[in-house]
Amino acid sequence: IADLVTFPLDTAKVRLQIQGETAATGAAKGIRYRGVFGTISTMVRTEGPRSLYNGLVAGLQRQMAFASIRIGLYDSVKSFYTRGKDNPNVGIRILAGCTTGALAVSVAQPTDVVKVRFQAQTKLQGVSRRYSGTMQAYRQIFQHEGLRGLWKGTLPNITRNALVNCTELVSYDLIKEAILKHKLMSDNLPCHFVSAFGAGFITTVIASPVDVVKTRYMNSPPGQYRSSLNCAWTMMTKEGPTAFYKGFVPSFLRLGSWNVVMFVSFEQLKRAMMITRTNMSSCFKFL
Repeated sequence: IADLVTFPLDTAKVRLQIQGETAATGAAKGIRYRGVFGTISTMVRTEGPRSLYNGLVAGLQRQMAFASIRIGLYDSVKSFYTRGKDNPNVGIRILAGCTTGALAVSVAQPTDVVKVRFQAQTKLQGVSRRYSGTMQAYRQIFQHEGLRGLWKGTLPNITRNALVNCTELVSYDLIKEAILKHKLMSDNLPCHFVSAFGAGFITTVIASPVDVVKTRYMNSPPGQYRSSLNCAWTMMTKEGPTAFYKGFVPSFLRLGSWNVVMFVSFEQLKRAMMITRTNMSSCFKFL
């Protein structure tokens, strides 16, 4: 649900993050993206509205594998580390977030590589496209780059998603607990909205530098960078430290709105499932 709503912002973020490379998207046509809404309007004008959803299939595949592990297992891993005790400390929560984030990346990395490459490729006339379909992209990457190509950028992606996961889930947990503890709101939709929005901002600030390196490295052709660290060093020397925060606004808009939609949906679905489970238990007891 969250990906369907926020995917255009994610695509704009990727285009801004790779801008500045010699082989950047649209470079052959002299196109320059300016800001999140400028990027979206430029893409719609030059490539059509469908370009905003380049890589959606791979993006949904990624979320099915990725989010189900990193979010779905978080409470279970947290309970495992605390041996079932209530109110785990911040260190345990961070450890649980890092664990599920790293595990999710290890499984879902190929889908992330294909998603980023689709989002980066342009539909401009006269510019050759790298891939024509999702399954063809998986096959072509495997044939030309091997398994290492499908898992390209795993280290920066694990770093990025461990940061994102622990920051996102832990900050959401802490903000929500603080709101409920001080009785600012009850455990309802406005509380979930505020907690998710705050978690999105904190996560974007912490994870943006690693996210930019991850995007550039995964999108790069073979031989452009020796490693993710070489990619980061090249960015620093050629474009300066501000390069690590390229696409910050769309990153925040995307991650903030993604968090809001995801956590609100998650809380409502969880509550609906608990009600259903309770009703079923009552029904069985009656029978």
